Amino acid sequence: MEREIIQTLDGSTTIHIKDWNESYHSKHGAIQEAQHVFIKNGLALFENKNISILEIGFGTGLNAFITYIESEKMNQQIDYTGVEAYPVSPDELAAMNYIDELKASDYIAVFDKMHESAWGEKTHIDNNFVLTKRKQFFQEIDDVEKFDLIYFDAFGYRVQPELWSTEIFQKMYLSLKKEGVLVTYAARGVVKRSMLEVGFEVEKLAGPPGKREMFRARKA
Repeated sequence: MEREIIQTLDGSTTIHIKDWNESYHSKHGAIQEAQHVFIKNGLALFENKNISILEIGFGTGLNAFITYIESEKMNQQIDYTGVEAYPVSPDELAAMNYIDELKASDYIAVFDKMHESAWGEKTHIDNNFVLTKRKQFFQEIDDVEKFDLIYFDAFGYRVQPELWSTEIFQKMYLSLKKEGVLVTYAARGVVKRSMLEVGFEVEKLAGPPGKREMFRARKA
């Protein structure tokens, strides 16, 4: 499918898939979405704790990169697993402007190391952040009680409804430890019903710029 690099409304870039009219991040702001959905309403719940995170849709690495930066401020040690079936190309990564937009020139080596790390292997980004990138389909995930937090950042229900099914959320539920949390930008009723069906407690929160609502789910 044809892909292009676009600039979102907060100035940060993302990848747009023309055939689907779908982007890797919100057109209203890639960085703003990541900070609101995954950091403010996910990572911040675990301040001063050592946690394991599963990201569904590693993509451009934006969520992992921002998590690294924010985890330093929150005094956290992170074991981060990013799942991606179709890794982004080096040329596409080179076109992302996250370093400039985040004013994160001190972290250039971190961003590069995240993307240069081998798939399927644990990489110590530093003493407090371990990254494992897994090249696999979401349907193949079979972790059990391994993660404290899930960033559910799959392509939207409109283009890939199968990624928001009861089957997938059952895998997410099993992957989480007791009292684990899943956050996602989504707020469709059909998504909530799938979450509830597998046992999640679901709350609706204010969404990021350009989106009224989002979901946060907890494993009791």
